[in-house]
Amino acid sequence: MLISWTVDTICPLLEKGEHLAMATVISKSGSAPCLAGSKLILLDDDASFGTIGGGVLEAEALRQARKVLSTGISRHFTFDLTGRDAASMAMICGGRVEVFVEHLAADPATLQVFKELGRALAEGEKCFLVSDLGPADAGLPTIERCLLNSKGQLTGTFAHGSDALATLVERAKRSIYPLLTDLAGRRFLVERCFSPSKVWLFGAGHVAQCVAELVQRVEFQVGVLDDRPEFANRERFPTADEVRVLASFDRCLEHLELDADSYAIIVTRGHTHDLTVLEQVLRTQAGYLGLLGSRKKIHEIRKALAASGFAQEDLERIHCPIGLDIDAETPGEIAFSIVAELIQARAGKRL
Repeated sequence: MLISWTVDTICPLLEKGEHLAMATVISKSGSAPCLAGSKLILLDDDASFGTIGGGVLEAEALRQARKVLSTGISRHFTFDLTGRDAASMAMICGGRVEVFVEHLAADPATLQVFKELGRALAEGEKCFLVSDLGPADAGLPTIERCLLNSKGQLTGTFAHGSDALATLVERAKRSIYPLLTDLAGRRFLVERCFSPSKVWLFGAGHVAQCVAELVQRVEFQVGVLDDRPEFANRERFPTADEVRVLASFDRCLEHLELDADSYAIIVTRGHTHDLTVLEQVLRTQAGYLGLLGSRKKIHEIRKALAASGFAQEDLERIHCPIGLDIDAETPGEIAFSIVAELIQARAGKRL
């Protein structure tokens, strides 16, 4: 995934005339020391930025990146962590990793695309970077790339028509990982570029405090909302991206838009507030909705929601009791179980 550190690294280097090789893990199966989307950038002087997991996998990626820098031709390779490729590792991971090593030339067109990407990321705008890798049965040529933003505006070059571009973007919407795909006899690398998904905590008690601290360690943004200023404040949530004091939970979504990248966690101080928030969040496109409470509590809340006209498919969106079942009891333990479930939910969206 192309996120801010990548662009913040690439743009100044391209402006100085540097040519780069960028290795991206485009898929992995089984156990591997990296995530799909991990990136490593190599310069001509052998300086590098980022990582794709270390060990012999990263050593091979660096070797391939040096070839890319010397030839200007991008490369694609598969690394087998189950056998011969992993023979020199102290621990056999047991997976397979696909890596695409791309040549980034210091030319105005490439710089323009990445500058526009930097602007979009800074403003929280979702967009797609599409790289044309040429005919599927040929070597990887000089790559043309374009950026399509959420308003349908194009930066860069795409020579295959709006229908083909729309098809590629539709395929990539199903994954936050880079997508290597064929279309009309050509290969394309499509990357959904985004700011981290945001967790909204409705309630600012002890559990919310622990969740807010943990989710940022696993690359979520976090916002906190409560109607009690003595709870919703910077002293209690110093690292949160946003803290809001509500006039009332009755209008908790005012000036707030929840989309498929939003995770709503309801941890208010009472049953009535939980129901009030649920009724509002269920009318949004929030990608995940979790409620802290017992099975008895969710049974009662589901009955109340059904009586208010919500359909069964609406009720099935609610994760309750929230959190993986690890016999958690303390606020810290409960927070760990919740964040583990959020990680699991986010991973499911990558399929």
